[in-house]
Amino acid sequence: MKVTEHIENAKGETLFSFEIVPPVKGRNIQELYDNIDPLMEFKPPFIDVTTSREETIYVQKEGLLDKKTTRMRPGTVGICASIQHKYNVDTVPHVICGGFTKEETEYMLVDCHYLGIQNVMALRGDARSEQKYFEPTEGGHPYAVDLVKQIQDLNRGKYLHETVETEHTGKFCIGVAGYPEKHLEAPSLQSDLKRLKEKVDAGADYVVTQMFFNNQKYFEFVEAAKKMGITIPIIPGIKPIAVKRHLQLLPQVFRIDIPEDLIDAVDDCATNKGVREVGIEWAIQQSRELKDAGVPVLHYYSMGKSDNIKAIAKELF
Repeated sequence: MKVTEHIENAKGETLFSFEIVPPVKGRNIQELYDNIDPLMEFKPPFIDVTTSREETIYVQKEGLLDKKTTRMRPGTVGICASIQHKYNVDTVPHVICGGFTKEETEYMLVDCHYLGIQNVMALRGDARSEQKYFEPTEGGHPYAVDLVKQIQDLNRGKYLHETVETEHTGKFCIGVAGYPEKHLEAPSLQSDLKRLKEKVDAGADYVVTQMFFNNQKYFEFVEAAKKMGITIPIIPGIKPIAVKRHLQLLPQVFRIDIPEDLIDAVDDCATNKGVREVGIEWAIQQSRELKDAGVPVLHYYSMGKSDNIKAIAKELF
């Protein structure tokens, strides 16, 4: 079932969903199941699975460092299919521009279609670790809007090098990212909203926001999007702070503001266990307000750990 259909069928009730990160190669998928299992009691209608781009590593060879390119977390589509089969829940693989050619993107989408995966999240993706700014992959897309267009073409049976006359087209439901405090590369929030409108006009079906810690930012973002003519569901993304380092790391990586009350509460903690409890409580209060406001879904960034997400969900679902 499509994400938008889940939202429609909920008839105004707020749904619970979360995002997981595939295990690095060489690890067992059971580790992933062990983190999903505790969250299934809250009946998520869909689970997002991230896709990682290629990375540069250096291998010792004859006394020298040999530069190699590798993917540390392969298998997104296979993991999505496995989760759907094991839990009977829809999955949303992330399809990204960075690290993939248009042909590779098409292969991934065709595999999703074969496996009965009806939802995808279209993202530009991040720059490689050695790049200061995002650089498009040769033969790939530079922007998420181009990715949305390719997916919509496939929905119409239009492939990169031919049009296939068939009734069995993908019909993918397409999610895209939104940024309540603007994308870190955008010159202004208004210009960032224009980019979001372009993705919606290209065929996006729903939006999931970047994490935020001040709900007012989300409410203002939704209102500004409506004024821009964006009427598709906008799902808030929530991440509980778990370690003190998040106070420096998250604003640096995502260009977000953390409320002073939350900063003070984290600073007062003597251990990361205390920080984790503060993060859980803040996310519970944040989630309650959003749920009372009637958001369609509360979407949590788990990053491979489920204990804090479970503690939050127990208070809300």
